[in-house]
Amino acid sequence: MSEREAETHLIEGRRARHGAVLAAGGYPHRYERTHLAAELRDRFAGLKPASETGVEVSVAGRLMLHRSFGKLQFGELRDVSGSIQLFVDRKTAGDEVADAFSELDLGDWVGASGEVITTKKGELSVKVTELQLLRKSLRPLPDKYHGVHDVELRRRRRYVDLMVNEEARETALARPRVVAALREEFVDRGYVEVDTPILLHQATGATARPFVTEHNALGAEMRLRIATELYLKRLVVGGMERVFEIGRIFRNEGADSTHNPEFTMLEAYQALADYRDIMDLVEQVFSGVARKVVGDDPITHRGKTLNLGGPYRRATMAELVSERVGAQVGLDTPLEELRAHAREGGVEIEAGWGAGMVLNELYEEVVEESIWAPTFVTHHPIEVSPLSRRNRNDPRLADRFMLVIAGSEYADAWSELNDPDDQRARLEEQAAAREGGDEAAHPIDEDYLLALEYGLPPTGGLGIGVDRMVMLLTGRPHIRDVILFPTLRPETGGEE
Repeated sequence: MSEREAETHLIEGRRARHGAVLAAGGYPHRYERTHLAAELRDRFAGLKPASETGVEVSVAGRLMLHRSFGKLQFGELRDVSGSIQLFVDRKTAGDEVADAFSELDLGDWVGASGEVITTKKGELSVKVTELQLLRKSLRPLPDKYHGVHDVELRRRRRYVDLMVNEEARETALARPRVVAALREEFVDRGYVEVDTPILLHQATGATARPFVTEHNALGAEMRLRIATELYLKRLVVGGMERVFEIGRIFRNEGADSTHNPEFTMLEAYQALADYRDIMDLVEQVFSGVARKVVGDDPITHRGKTLNLGGPYRRATMAELVSERVGAQVGLDTPLEELRAHAREGGVEIEAGWGAGMVLNELYEEVVEESIWAPTFVTHHPIEVSPLSRRNRNDPRLADRFMLVIAGSEYADAWSELNDPDDQRARLEEQAAAREGGDEAAHPIDEDYLLALEYGLPPTGGLGIGVDRMVMLLTGRPHIRDVILFPTLRPETGGEE
């Protein structure tokens, strides 16, 4: 019998038992559970082997293991908090309960009532006297109880992954803790959480290619947002001096270990602040979230020690590139010399690029992945920072920083450009690039420019990649591991 034929045979058997349940009156609409597994383990921790408590409980969850030894049967019941053993003794449970338990399949949802005991081997258990099948699992669990090893299948069938992979469950539960800790860090500092539009006439706030759709009722072409920045800054103009949003962002671009077309970002803006204030804020937030979620500092990441407690190194982009190429370079370096360094590093440079673009490309392709300890990379070229305020000492640079940890960017922040005329000029340059075929270039947002004319105070803003932060704190190597349902290619054939 082939593997597929064997699976079909198992499914047919389960469906037959499912049919018998329906014929007998069907499944219950609800179940009164009194305790979670973790609550019982906490309450009865240290109970001696072969102990009886006299405490009657009702538990419910998915049956993950079943063993039979004559008149004794054992099962592992897993709920959202963990696992508890079910113990069925035919002498005390009776034939009806014992027979019903023996008919269960792995994966079935079950409710069980009985006394909390420990077995002779000391395993905390519920000695079952009442049993109720809550829902039959019509498909068998993966053969290997300890997990699914096909990475693509784990991401495509996340519900199966969560059933059988402890690591997947831990990651899924860690993510909301990270988000909650992030939210708490900002709320405690007086930031107000807001919601801004997802469906837009123009996708603004970043240089990225948007997803395009149609609004039938309006007869208009719409775009999914690529950032929340310009709407949040409109709120600062309106007098909401500290705002933040945690929301889904959509960029019609490639996917790799740190990029998914649909991802989560936190953006925050603070009036009367500049990028240096935001740098202090980011250091406090990252160390605070790590302390709340992980507890330990330093943490272990990719088998190496990583200290998130601060202080973080602060270095300009030019300084970091200089260290890497072994020569002092910057915007005043002759362009041909910069190009030579790029060639030596295997970096492709486009013909029309100036010193700022070449320096930025050198940093991204040669330097960034080599940074391990948390580092604020400051003073980015203005060409790649269309929404940032110019540095007062060198207007070719932006008052901007990125937080880089273990070779990846985790936060991008700057002093916001609040001069409407300068902003218009830069957006017109971006518009010219769009006319030249750059679909990721920033469009002109006339309403935002109008808002700036009413006056945006000095403001510092930032964006934090939430998915990447979860990756960092859970030790997961791929962004698809921390997004429950990542973007994947459609399946081309039958079931995997």
